[in-house]
Amino acid sequence: MICYLIGAGEAPGCPPRPAAGDLVIAADAGLTLAHTLGLTPALTVGDFDSLGHLPTGGDVLRLPVEKDDTDMEAALKIGRERGYHTFYLFGGTGGRPDHTYANYQLLADCAARREQAILFGAEFCATAIADGARLTFPPEARGTLSVFSALGTADGVSERGVYYPLSGATLTGTFPLGVSNRFLPGESAEISVGRGTLLVFFEGNILPRFS
Repeated sequence: MICYLIGAGEAPGCPPRPAAGDLVIAADAGLTLAHTLGLTPALTVGDFDSLGHLPTGGDVLRLPVEKDDTDMEAALKIGRERGYHTFYLFGGTGGRPDHTYANYQLLADCAARREQAILFGAEFCATAIADGARLTFPPEARGTLSVFSALGTADGVSERGVYYPLSGATLTGTFPLGVSNRFLPGESAEISVGRGTLLVFFEGNILPRFS
């Protein structure tokens, strides 16, 4: 089961397609994007400073303006409380760069909890893995991918089945060694990290398998 979180950022290049058993939560003005994407959220949560009004109809949870969590984080926590461990974030890029960066931090937090989270942008997707985890992309994957150390140093970083392979490398937060790699046609690609947290950006609609 997947929890779909809809923010107020740019429309994704890959539209969400929730199935039975999935949960859709709109975060503040993400309600507008949800409607644009043809979705009816089960819950709308936020302080509604960006939406500009308190929505009516359906379940609405109003949060205080002065709070520690972003509206997207509050929505994710609700999904977690309801038993979901896989999160697809839409409308979480574009607009304010600080909110986009906050969403990257949510990916890192999910990775640390052994949850699966993918952020869908207009031209790319992003996810995170941590401490012994790996991503496997099928041979159909195309385009570029980049990996970055999300929190300090990431050790034992390996990339296989890509144009620039790595084996047991160390990535730091101050040198973008893992930027602008690319998939090889017809080959499965594997990204793994021994210790630390990796942010992984990739093009296309072919999603990886987490392990």
